[in-house]
Amino acid sequence: MAPTIESMIPTVQMAEELHSKYAPSQAAYNLIHTHCVIIASLSKELAQQVNAHYKAVQAKSVYEPAKHDHSQDGPEGKGAASPRLSGHHHDLAVPQRELDVDLVYLGGLLHDIGTYKILASDGAEGRPLAFDHHYIQHGIAGYELLKDEGVDESIAQFARNHTGVGLARQQVQEEHLDIPVDDYLPQNLEQELVMYADNYHSKHQPPIFVSEQTAAKRTARFGDDNLQRWRMLVTKYGVPDVAPLAQQYGMAIV
Repeated sequence: MAPTIESMIPTVQMAEELHSKYAPSQAAYNLIHTHCVIIASLSKELAQQVNAHYKAVQAKSVYEPAKHDHSQDGPEGKGAASPRLSGHHHDLAVPQRELDVDLVYLGGLLHDIGTYKILASDGAEGRPLAFDHHYIQHGIAGYELLKDEGVDESIAQFARNHTGVGLARQQVQEEHLDIPVDDYLPQNLEQELVMYADNYHSKHQPPIFVSEQTAAKRTARFGDDNLQRWRMLVTKYGVPDVAPLAQQYGMAIV
């Protein structure tokens, strides 16, 4: 029997090294690695915001026992609304738990590493940098790349399950997407957050940051179900402040 190869959780440095290893050119590295660093940073910001809200909710529940709100009662006198806080986090839904900020950042760094595998032109020697028509496959390509490198399933899934607002099996079938028919949905809150944050920056030529309003419009193009999913994610995780990073990288916000 062949020996079992233990999977590993890479460090941030190892994630950076994987980008260097698979980037076919400096231009490809600059575009894709920079995008991943930006998404990792936005994801970390959102995770910290969610965690602060979670701690505030927990503290409030300790010092202010919940009072039943009869205005929210249903026909049988049940069903108080979920608690919300006033102040900075008043528009966020109550978090289920604290998020693993380090895992979110690492997942953000590696979520798009499969994009190196679907380049039609790598941008070397002044050639244009362009993706081929199999772009929808970049998540699977990244997942397989990471698994081949011995990366643990829990990390590789950040690549597999980050497209749009989540791809369900039915959508893959109905839209005849060029990927194996399966569910490509986040398996935990950390994966879901990286998927959500990924909508706030685009590897457009030139790269751009995306406002919440523009992201909502883009999501709506794929149907009302997608738009409702987007709105749920906004309520769940909040909206990142993209302006500081846009200024840092000299990129526009659309």
